[in-house]
Amino acid sequence: MTVRNISCFCEKKTKIVATIGPVSESKEMLEKMIKTGMNVARLNFSHGAHEWHKKTIDNIRQVSDKLGANIGIMADLQGPRIRVATSGDVIARKGKELLVSDVRYRKSVSNMSADIFYLDYPGIIDCIKEGDTIMIEDGLIKLEVSKKSSNFLRTKVIDGGVIRNHKGVNLPDSDLNIGVVTKKDIDDLKMALENDVDFVALSFVSSAKDINGLRKRMERILGRKDDLPQIVAKIERKEAINNLDEIIESTDIVMVARGDLGIEMDQSKVVIWQKEIIKKSLKKATPVIVATQMLNSMIENPRPTRAEVSDVSNAVIDHADAVMLSGESANGKYPVESVKMMAEIIRNTEESPFDDVYKYMDLHISSEYATVVRSAYEIAKSYDVKAIAMISLSGFTAKLVSHFRPDQNILVVTNSRKTFHQFSLVWGVCGYLFKDDNNLEDLIVKMLEQAKKDKRLKSGDSVVVIIGRVLNGEKMRLVGIRKA
Repeated sequence: MTVRNISCFCEKKTKIVATIGPVSESKEMLEKMIKTGMNVARLNFSHGAHEWHKKTIDNIRQVSDKLGANIGIMADLQGPRIRVATSGDVIARKGKELLVSDVRYRKSVSNMSADIFYLDYPGIIDCIKEGDTIMIEDGLIKLEVSKKSSNFLRTKVIDGGVIRNHKGVNLPDSDLNIGVVTKKDIDDLKMALENDVDFVALSFVSSAKDINGLRKRMERILGRKDDLPQIVAKIERKEAINNLDEIIESTDIVMVARGDLGIEMDQSKVVIWQKEIIKKSLKKATPVIVATQMLNSMIENPRPTRAEVSDVSNAVIDHADAVMLSGESANGKYPVESVKMMAEIIRNTEESPFDDVYKYMDLHISSEYATVVRSAYEIAKSYDVKAIAMISLSGFTAKLVSHFRPDQNILVVTNSRKTFHQFSLVWGVCGYLFKDDNNLEDLIVKMLEQAKKDKRLKSGDSVVVIIGRVLNGEKMRLVGIRKA
């Protein structure tokens, strides 16, 4: 059995993650988005009941099978969201003093004369100290803690506004002694695993411990250690920046979640950290996604701003593996147009000379793998080679080749459906799935024949062939150049 990756024929190497929501859940809309360039469908578990997510997953699988398209599915867990709990609006004027408590003390401090509001996470004020900042509603309102008592905080309003019930709260200076996986997340995770998602995104990651904890939890739920969804570590907290190296080492994929990161840290430094995260991820051959407000104006408008076009283009130039749409494709007026525009920006940037910033990339992997992959890359650069083709059961070899960002097509065959879907987030990789075939030579031949049908190759084209650690346990080896 073979499955063709139709998304390869959008002629782009940087992948697109599109969030699915009320405006894009139907089979008709999903088909249009796949045909215009979507590679991964993201389901935001902060919203929607399990019934909705189940139906949407089924729609995605049915449409991708119909089109012969390789579309990955990402379950994005909400994480420990802290929100305002108040029965009425609280006016926060600059310089004014406000009291803050959490829901444990609602009865005991509610009779105080000063204006007060609560945080809905029990025990959260224990994590906040004097001098810490409390940011509300995406950082629009800023408070500074001037004094801490046993059951409430005295704060001074630095940036004012109206504090409303259920608005989000960020605590960028506080050491939050709370787990990143909540009871809701556990329920959502079980549902996602039951429906065989390809990626699980973990919100508010602080350290490698969070990644390892999620992986062990998935192993317990599924009863196995292999064939797990890949973990996407969302970098959106100051603590994550401090522990960036260990997080990249532990996770499968990194997401630069610029929304909360821009609240937790100085906004003017977010783009610098974006570039640093991409650079470090590339060195480890760890796929990296750039997310949040990339074409945000297209939620309401049919065309993006020039700044948004530049934002997407710069992420491509930095060689992110993927760029992401959020509200644009989930609840905006122009979901298909947003995907189409993002694909167009990617193609134009990849065709430009400014995309060629990594002519030779350092690879901190064991010498055996580095030697084989580097040799294939150098051969492909030095000769008239149209593609680098390989067998890869786990996808590791494909990620190593992708790391070098070659100009040639990267064609990868696997007999693992999970690995096949996970190719949807690896830069430049066009995946092929052949089941129940253990003959390595036959796998290569079948893939090259299919690539010619897909017009990725023509008869007589030269191809560099690599065989990774595959079905019979043999070591990675470079086969050499052969004709398609």
